[in-house]
Amino acid sequence: MLFWSKLIGGIVLVLVGVFWMLQGLNVIQGYLMSGQTTFFVVGVVVALVGAWLLWSVRADRGKVHVG
Repeated sequence: MLFWSKLIGGIVLVLVGVFWMLQGLNVIQGYLMSGQTTFFVVGVVVALVGAWLLWSVRADRGKVHVG
């Protein structure tokens, strides 16, 4: 269950982070967040957390859990 939670959470966070980064850079327009540098920075942080979750899923894949 933890595997799927990390996988889905990581994918969602990366997608949301990239979306926010593009809004912050004013690539995606029409939202209140468009052109706001703060949302670019927040997007980078969110995308990095998502990438870390995806990496941890891959790193745990080869381990055998007892219990």
